[in-house]
Amino acid sequence: MAAAHDSVILGWKMSCMNIAFSRPTQFSSVILHSFPPSTRAAKLRCRSATTEEAAAGNTDIFSVTPSTAADFDYLGESTKGDLNLNSAINGEAGLDGPIEDVAKMEAQEAEHLLNQLGIPDPFSARHSARGIFCSRTLNLRSISAIGYDMDYTLIHYNVAAWEGRAYDYCMENLRNMGFPVDGLAFDPDLVIRGLVIDKEKGNLVKADRFGYVKRAMHGTRMLSTQKVSEIYGRELVDLRKEGRWEFLNTLFSVSEAVAFMQMVDRLDEGAIAADLGPLDYKGLYKAVGKALFRAHVEGQLKSEIMSKPELFVEPDPELPLALLDQKEAGKRLLLITNSDYHYTEKMMQHSFNRFLPNDMSWRDLFDMVIVSARKPEFFQLSQPMYEVVTDEGLMRPCFKAQTVVNSLTICMLGALLLDWIGGVYSGGSAQMIENSLGIHGDEILYVGDHIYTDVSQSKVHLRWRTALICRELEDEYSALIRSRGHRATLIELINQKEVVGDLFNQLRLALQRRSKGRPAQTVAATHMENNELAESIQKLLIVMQRLDHKIAPLMESDGELFNTRWGFLSRAGLWDKSHIMRQIEKYADIYTSRVSNFLHYTPFMYFRAQEQSLAHDSYSFPHHKYNDDEAASDE
Repeated sequence: MAAAHDSVILGWKMSCMNIAFSRPTQFSSVILHSFPPSTRAAKLRCRSATTEEAAAGNTDIFSVTPSTAADFDYLGESTKGDLNLNSAINGEAGLDGPIEDVAKMEAQEAEHLLNQLGIPDPFSARHSARGIFCSRTLNLRSISAIGYDMDYTLIHYNVAAWEGRAYDYCMENLRNMGFPVDGLAFDPDLVIRGLVIDKEKGNLVKADRFGYVKRAMHGTRMLSTQKVSEIYGRELVDLRKEGRWEFLNTLFSVSEAVAFMQMVDRLDEGAIAADLGPLDYKGLYKAVGKALFRAHVEGQLKSEIMSKPELFVEPDPELPLALLDQKEAGKRLLLITNSDYHYTEKMMQHSFNRFLPNDMSWRDLFDMVIVSARKPEFFQLSQPMYEVVTDEGLMRPCFKAQTVVNSLTICMLGALLLDWIGGVYSGGSAQMIENSLGIHGDEILYVGDHIYTDVSQSKVHLRWRTALICRELEDEYSALIRSRGHRATLIELINQKEVVGDLFNQLRLALQRRSKGRPAQTVAATHMENNELAESIQKLLIVMQRLDHKIAPLMESDGELFNTRWGFLSRAGLWDKSHIMRQIEKYADIYTSRVSNFLHYTPFMYFRAQEQSLAHDSYSFPHHKYNDDEAASDE
């Protein structure tokens, strides 16, 4: 029986390693969609690469669940795209027995094979700087199309270089407007993503998940905990009040925030000329925003980057291969970017073409490219669409229409009909994309770096599935690992104070009751005399005060390995989540540091959300500690 089982396992492994799907061509994609849905539901064949099986005619082993036959699993996810076994495999009897035992053996075998291949198992990958983290369960197999943002998503810029040049152009424009900018320099460590600008007070704040301000900076000067409490003790950060608060959603916000906070210092110093008008902090923020906007609109910044992309772009050789895997798995890939055609073409060519096989171009990866998309309006409104028809970027109006014969979107200019596949368009709307592809809502995954423009709006308005790219996760993960000793010491001291504080409170209550002539005593002080009770309280109070002096600087420095001013990106305080982390959990189904991390998970991954801890969990379920001897005795 063991030998038979081993042969089944080996055969299963070999067949899985040899499975090959035929890459769909543009022509086959067109033909497939020319038939009605009932015909398109025909099973996709998965053929083994072994000659023996082909010779035996045993080629229809697997089928893929089409959308028309899809159901929902026990986690509420669609089974569309799941692989099904059409016929029994040889030696299936070797899989007899309780499923718990069979699954345990198979899992051990699978883990061993993954280790041999150098591939981290899902549990190991989850605890990695390059992991993909799941907030809401997502079956990637059920996703028909994946849309990508470009800037800071498919293309990662060197922040110091890109934002530094944006800052330089912004400052030059401010100088031309009459603002004093001499002596100022770009400091990328001054801010981090996820902070919030208080335009009324000239402050930059870090809030927790509830909106309570935990740290704050006025100009470039950090405020004390007491000052933060005085200013924000009675109000919460409310991002819906756009006139007051500006959320730093993306790394593109870094240059603007640095410039604004530095100019706040100049305003406070009285260095800004009176002829610029009576400026408050709000007016100053508008001036900085106008200067930076001109830097982008006038095109000098992007022209400089296009002329020397190697100085600004950090290449990722694995990224194009991750997208190629997705395309070959039948996913329709979309590029939806706010950047214009010329910039998109130059950046994508530089970042993708050299890493693709067989002389492929980046354009070969995408079924549709949308430039100048004007997100977030792209997800909210219907806008005119233009087709880019020449390499120089010449465009003509494009009108969406559905034909009776197929379900393709076509452009109509007089009698001219153009197939949308592989096309490049400007403008348009997300609804046009859905109608073109014949898929809607949770069949589409959109991947971007901007919480509001990319992730929030596509989910709120269209119910697309969402993924957030946050490169800083890699540095934060490394900083958390290096901070383990620091945090362990801090937590131990806090726990010690909690125990000492509990006894202190009991004795204090006993003293209070005695002073009121009440006979009731707390158990802790039942047999203590008044002087003994007072001495014990005094000693415990001194211990707690000394602990406070030790804990306070450790708490202040927590996270400084990530950023000396603001601490960790995802945390606000020792245990609580930051405001940006709450936004990520709310709007992003999955999040990760870079798109190429998909390469390690395959296009068929089933991402499962982890158990969320609650304050009362530790009281609901008993926790037992076993040493090795106790564990051994239980076996």
